[in-house]
Amino acid sequence: MHFVIMGCGRVGSALARTLGRSGHDVAVIDVDAAAFRRLGTEFEGETVTGIGFDRDTLIAAGIKGAYAFAAVSSGDNSNILAARVARETFGVEHVAARIYDPRRAMVYQRLGIPTVATVKWTADQMIQRLLPQGAMPELTDPSGKIVIAEVPIHPAWIGRALTDLEQQTGSRVAYVTRLGEGSLPKPDMVVQQGDLMHLALRRDELARVERLCDQAPAAH
Repeated sequence: MHFVIMGCGRVGSALARTLGRSGHDVAVIDVDAAAFRRLGTEFEGETVTGIGFDRDTLIAAGIKGAYAFAAVSSGDNSNILAARVARETFGVEHVAARIYDPRRAMVYQRLGIPTVATVKWTADQMIQRLLPQGAMPELTDPSGKIVIAEVPIHPAWIGRALTDLEQQTGSRVAYVTRLGEGSLPKPDMVVQQGDLMHLALRRDELARVERLCDQAPAAH
């Protein structure tokens, strides 16, 4: 299936890599060509530099043959506009938009656009809105109690040690994806811009840990 993703930040690049590894065709749109470096060297999909709600840009990304479209740029208005163009102009059935302001979510839901708010965000949640249910199961232990989940990190964590993150959340860093490459945590490792954190924790603690990671860390 062909997927079009608008926005090549932390979320967009994670979506693109995950879908690409699953064998899908992926095109990523971003206004900043430098953002595509987040995709890493193994990404085999297309990259299109341009405005994600521009018709010509969307056509260049293959929107006419797209199975799904994800709008995950840093702007709510841009995301919802692009999602509406994909749905209403090009007839893409599976569309989802990332929304930073959860108060707007209900408004967009009435327009028929599934949304994901920042606090709840994981790449898996967006994928579950684009793919048939159950296509991307979570990684869990046999008992179902322990999960490894990609959890978004507030920008204020940049420069803080991974051990700080573990202590304040009660989770363990299973591995870090940095510039498209996975790395095991080291004692002196700190959070860098663009890092994707994959945390091992109890499933029933996931919501609490997501809330902690989505806010600035406590002072030293």
